Amino acid sequence: QVQLVESGGGLVQPGGSLRLSCVASGSFSIYYMGWYRQTPGKQRDLVAGITRDGSTNYADSVKGRFTISRDNDKNTVYLQMNSLKPEDTAVYYCNIISALNNYWGQGTQVTVSS
Repeated sequence: QVQLVESGGGLVQPGGSLRLSCVASGSFSIYYMGWYRQTPGKQRDLVAGITRDGSTNYADSVKGRFTISRDNDKNTVYLQMNSLKPEDTAVYYCNIISALNNYWGQGTQVTVSS
C-alpha cells in the first residue's frame, strides 16, 4: 500500500504564508517529488519540483516566493509559500514518482483572500 498524505492548506490573507507537507507512506524509492495546483476549468499545472539529488524547478509565477524541499529518509516533500496572492488560490496536489509508478495526493485547498 502506498499513500500520500497532504497537510498545511487553509485560508490566509494576501501577503501571508503557508507550508504544505506531503508524506508518502510505504516501501519504495522516490525519484521525484513535486507540487501541482488546479483551479476549476483549468489544467493541473506544475508549481515546483525536486529530484532526489536536490535539483529544483519552479513555475515562473511562483519564483522567488515558493520554495520546495524534501527529506528523502522520511519520503516527505514540503512547499513553503510566502507572499501569497489571491491568484495562488487553488487545490494543491502532491506528486511523487518512484521506479515504476506515479502517485498523487488527494489535494489540499489553499485560499488567499482578505
